[in-house]
Amino acid sequence: MPARRPGAGSFQARYLDANGILQPAPETFETKTDADDWLAEMQTSIRKKDWRDPDAGAVNFAKYADAWTTERGLMPTTLELYRRLLRLHLEPAFGELDLDEITPPLVRAWRAELRATGKHTTAAKAYRLPKSVMATATDDELIRRNQCRLKGAGKESAEECGIASIEQVYELAELVGPRWRAMVLLADFTALRPEELAELRRKDINLVAGTVQVRLATPELNTGRRALGDTKSEAGKRVVTIPAAVLPDVRLHLELFAGKEQEGLLFVGEKGAPFHRTTFGRGVAQGTRQGGHAGLPLLRPPAHRHTLAAATGASLKELMARMGQSSVRSALIYQHATRERDQKIADGRDAEINRTLGRGATPPDES
Repeated sequence: MPARRPGAGSFQARYLDANGILQPAPETFETKTDADDWLAEMQTSIRKKDWRDPDAGAVNFAKYADAWTTERGLMPTTLELYRRLLRLHLEPAFGELDLDEITPPLVRAWRAELRATGKHTTAAKAYRLPKSVMATATDDELIRRNQCRLKGAGKESAEECGIASIEQVYELAELVGPRWRAMVLLADFTALRPEELAELRRKDINLVAGTVQVRLATPELNTGRRALGDTKSEAGKRVVTIPAAVLPDVRLHLELFAGKEQEGLLFVGEKGAPFHRTTFGRGVAQGTRQGGHAGLPLLRPPAHRHTLAAATGASLKELMARMGQSSVRSALIYQHATRERDQKIADGRDAEINRTLGRGATPPDES
């Protein structure tokens, strides 16, 4: 529709949108030519089907983000993390805003304020969430462009973590006591994740083959509840060879502490309750303090990747297969590493353990 002059010195423009509804321009214009030019642009965008409803972005960010997390089918731990980030960091900043009211300056200021508290890792995690939410809003054609586009803002730069030596691993195994000794050794020398260790059953240990089979995982939520589910990725479902030097500890654990039925949990507390990260963590901290080892590095199995490579000559692909890791970006599942190579990795670890502890070669298991 032609521009009209509603008042002195300004021109307003109205047009019929793609739905046949009369829409006003969001601003007035200094000249009739400017108004006509804007109208021509709108008509061109409608003709090319590039037009977007100017009210499409009038959707509350908090409600949209909550629906986004619900619809994603996320793992329980990821869902818990996202909802905590929304509650603590995103809703206070953007909860009252619509999607189209969030701008790059607002995002930049919010991130800077969060980083100013010293929570750099949290800031990176928190930033990635609205970036993903706004990307979906862009795909839904609610906004024209993702307003979260700070380069490198979602990258975490975690501090270097200490890598426990073999001697320190065995020191920690002694300090936590007999019930948890096998867990410490398996965590380090097989690189199983805590949620994988928590779900292991008696049937998953094969002493003759010297292997442990990972089928499921039960990550522990902040509430203390465990959420039974699949492994972190399909690559997580695997059979891992246990170094022979560790098998006697595993055998003793099966005799003394594991559930008696084949479906019985491998690691349980004194009263038969499932293993809990917080209880175990407190026991480790108490044991290290009492033993004068407060500075003992925490066990972080992924940090041993390069140590394993140096000790065994294993390739990154073989190590990732052993550790149940896959690259999400390229959707590669490292399933081509053979059982023979996994056995060699375990043998390399076994030789390293025996050499460090001054033992002879571990004899083959006869059970």
